[in-house]
Amino acid sequence: MSAHDVTSNAELRESLFSAVIGDVMDEMGFVQQFLPPQIKPIRSQTVLLGRAMPVLEADCATTWVSSDQSSQPFGKMLHALDDLKPGEIYICNGSSATYALWGELMTLRATKLGAAGAVLNGYYRDTRGIMQFDFPVFALGSYAQDQRVRGRVIDYRCEISFPNGVRVRPGDLLFGDQDGIVVIPQDDERTILDAAYDKARSENRVRNALLEGMSAVEAFNSFGVM
Repeated sequence: MSAHDVTSNAELRESLFSAVIGDVMDEMGFVQQFLPPQIKPIRSQTVLLGRAMPVLEADCATTWVSSDQSSQPFGKMLHALDDLKPGEIYICNGSSATYALWGELMTLRATKLGAAGAVLNGYYRDTRGIMQFDFPVFALGSYAQDQRVRGRVIDYRCEISFPNGVRVRPGDLLFGDQDGIVVIPQDDERTILDAAYDKARSENRVRNALLEGMSAVEAFNSFGVM
């Protein structure tokens, strides 16, 4: 499987999960790859898979970005949204968690562009509208307060870092489920995914052994997985 078709691979979505990917990355020395645990899916069974399109947000105290009060009330947000490519994930960080970073109309536009989801270190709003779409949204929760007079996007397709130290670069592979979102470095994704598949198969063998009555100690000694 080439790097270019990973995001559309159904087997990856069905066979892997965030925990097993995180485990193999720990073994490979990538020990700080999970986004903050407060970031949860709007639907509990959602699986997120796509390439990061990082967006940098900042708080502001006025409605407008510049002295020209006829342009860009959200900073570069609309430009970032329109720049989404198929299979990409709008992943936004940098602001205080005091207003919504995503809503129904943004979901509509992202869906039309073939984007793979939105990840927000903040809130979404228009929950009922978003729920009409089969579009993965991960965030701190829902909160209707608008960003227009409180924040703006100041850059996009740039490297961003989260409060827990995780760094996200444009093109990094993101995998998320109800247990968390893990950042898979693009340069190492093939090795990481191959190892994750191997570990998932081992865990299935352990599961079968436990169902047949094997002890936890014996299972771990036999398979090295628990």
